[in-house]
Amino acid sequence: MLKWLIVVAAVGYLGFLAALFFAQRSFIFPVPQTGRTAPAAAGLPEAEEHILTTADGEKVIVWHVPAKPGHAVVIHFPGNGDYLAGLVGRFRNITSDGTGLVALSYRGYAGSSGRPSEQGLLQDAAAAYAFTSARYGSERIVVWGFSLGSGVAVALAAAQPVGKLILEAPYTSIADVAAAAFRFVPVRWLIRDPFRSDTRIARVTAPLLIMHGERDFTISIDFGERLFALAHQPKQFVRFPEGGHNDLDSFGAIETARHFINAANS
Repeated sequence: MLKWLIVVAAVGYLGFLAALFFAQRSFIFPVPQTGRTAPAAAGLPEAEEHILTTADGEKVIVWHVPAKPGHAVVIHFPGNGDYLAGLVGRFRNITSDGTGLVALSYRGYAGSSGRPSEQGLLQDAAAAYAFTSARYGSERIVVWGFSLGSGVAVALAAAQPVGKLILEAPYTSIADVAAAAFRFVPVRWLIRDPFRSDTRIARVTAPLLIMHGERDFTISIDFGERLFALAHQPKQFVRFPEGGHNDLDSFGAIETARHFINAANS
């Protein structure tokens, strides 16, 4: 009887691992059930919608708010459950002082074709960068990644020249975050999209700002601190004692980022 219980438990555990392996992308990329929305219909009429073709042939949407003369332009990489129309309030705040914006809708999200994966999102980011760098000098480009998008932002800034890098609620790797959540599962062997910011951050030479909430229970501030320790100077870490994961704008994140964007490099 004991042997049968052990066999059943082992089979059940292996089944759980298999289910976790095949379902992981639905957790990492929970695509919102929303369709394509024009910027004006979403409340951002100053934005232009563009459809970009990625290196592997997908069609991804970006919203572009042109930068005013002398201002930077932000390439914004959102979190895993975000969509452009849902971020209009944030986009208005970012661009209110003349800062430009290129906001990406990842493949599979809100009108963009394809299915998300790490490699796919990095190709989407490359297309957004090509679009932006064709219009602005690299020194004016600020890459800003939130949550999942922080991994995309680090990868891009490690591969391309940019003026500055902002990471909001970042992580060292998806494997590290998953391992903290599933302590009795060998998740490091199962992760298909690791987003290894910890190994890429050393190739980033642009000035860095990391913002993280001390009450972030989705991605612990510990991960942001560990990533910060691996980064080169010049760098800044701003903690929000009352901040969680999705609410840093309420505690001054936009103002903090604006000060960093407009400050002279040191």
